[in-house]
Amino acid sequence: MPLSVAVAGASGYAGGELLRLLSVHPEFEVTVVTANQNAGQPLAAVHPHLTAYRDLVLAETTPAVLAGADLVFLALPHGASGAITAQLPDDVVAIDCGADHRLSSPEAWAAFYGGEYHGAWTYGLPELVDAAGTRQREALRGATRVAVPGCNVTAITLGLAPGIAAGVIEPRDLVAVLSVGTSGAGKSLRTDLLASEIAGSASAYQVGGIHRHTPEIVQNLEYAGGAGATISFTPVLVPMARGILATSTARLAAGVTPERVRAAWTEAYADEPFVHVLPTGAFPRSGDTTGANTCLIGLAVDENAGRVVAVSAIDNLVKGTAGAAIQSANLALGFPETLGLPVNGVAP
Repeated sequence: MPLSVAVAGASGYAGGELLRLLSVHPEFEVTVVTANQNAGQPLAAVHPHLTAYRDLVLAETTPAVLAGADLVFLALPHGASGAITAQLPDDVVAIDCGADHRLSSPEAWAAFYGGEYHGAWTYGLPELVDAAGTRQREALRGATRVAVPGCNVTAITLGLAPGIAAGVIEPRDLVAVLSVGTSGAGKSLRTDLLASEIAGSASAYQVGGIHRHTPEIVQNLEYAGGAGATISFTPVLVPMARGILATSTARLAAGVTPERVRAAWTEAYADEPFVHVLPTGAFPRSGDTTGANTCLIGLAVDENAGRVVAVSAIDNLVKGTAGAAIQSANLALGFPETLGLPVNGVAP
């Protein structure tokens, strides 16, 4: 018998993507969908593409409404899920796609988010590797509270962590520039996200180390063995609905050859179902991952500059959010990690 599932924040982009993926999951059955301003509306009114759920109506997002499900996914703005999850029964498995439970440091939360700190949950990035070769997926098995990483964080972490864990790149002076699709900003109406403002243009935002994903990236790279890691991270909004293309560079460690660099990444991801290192000279396009729970990585060594370049591509709504949430839920509940998750993208 399938487990009952509730999706909080179902009217947003992340919530809608969760529902799209859950509709084909053989072990999960969505029984409750909730929203804030859209509560009381049919789900089809906000997600007409989700015909499998045309009979569902959006309920109000309250702990009482969510508590009856076996599994709860929360796709809420930062600061909105912590108070709700604190009231969920212990036997409910909760997967938070928001930021409220990602950071292990209360000080980092106060500096980059503010408001009440709700504590860190088990981190939902199964492929994250540490210097000893241990994967984060081991911590996810049997977990009842999981924090899904930020989408930019996933792209950068998967691009750099193997090199740090293997000691082939330096953890300081890391630089990442990301081309980011507009769905990463959410579904709320904003002038700077109108088609007439976005089309034919690109714009950097949250420049100068102030983006809220920065401490989470550092947290992950330190977990990978990069003590004292520093990163300059600049996201750039580009005219596409979905996707992230992260170009991350790092100083090459002394005496390391290009062959050793490639070996660090290929060995780290050799058995990973969702992370793939491309052949030498090949680099991913963001569109190659559209609709798929995959991260594609291209590598190069810039010997003149003494830097390694890792280009990683993900769909911000799948591997960057909803797919990662379901992948983590599969591990937490003892199902095959890949169950219900697509590896093939959509083209054109």
